[in-house]
Amino acid sequence: MAANEHKDKKPPNAGGKGGQPLVIAKTLAEAQRLKLDRLMRNPDKPAPIPDRHKQWTPRAPPEFVRDVMGSSAGAGSGEFHVYRHLRRREYQRQDYLDKTSARYNKEQAYLDKVEQNRVDAEERTAKRRKKREKLKLKKLTAKKAKQDSKGDQEEAKSSSSSSEEEEEEEEKEAEDDAEVPSFIMGKK
Repeated sequence: MAANEHKDKKPPNAGGKGGQPLVIAKTLAEAQRLKLDRLMRNPDKPAPIPDRHKQWTPRAPPEFVRDVMGSSAGAGSGEFHVYRHLRRREYQRQDYLDKTSARYNKEQAYLDKVEQNRVDAEERTAKRRKKREKLKLKKLTAKKAKQDSKGDQEEAKSSSSSSEEEEEEEEKEAEDDAEVPSFIMGKK
């Protein structure tokens, strides 16, 4: 009886390596989690990164066809299947060439559009740069004109203050010499 009990019992690490229990993923998320857990157990070990799948390319057409099938009577019953296979392969090759040329045309159109956008952006930038430079030059000339007018005003003030003083002295002398009028025009 003890032998039967021993057969029914499974060891604690049944199926797993290194004492890990065997876990079967029921969903894709669990499978991904298990893979990540296995990778994270030993972070120093490099992770396997699969190579990119190579794109399918059709077999090149034969350079020289030795068994050209004619339309003569007497062709065997197996010749139709050979013809059908060759025809299917040629259609696949033509479809592949059409798809690659369409992809190439799309890529060229995209690259042309990117280049056109770059040129347009450069033109807008140049236009705005020119406008900024023009505005900056205008501000500088206005600033210089303002400084020049301030300088002229200061000179005018200094010369006008001396001329005003002279006029005041002349008015005082004229008032002293003249009779005092009974009314004064223009003064309030």
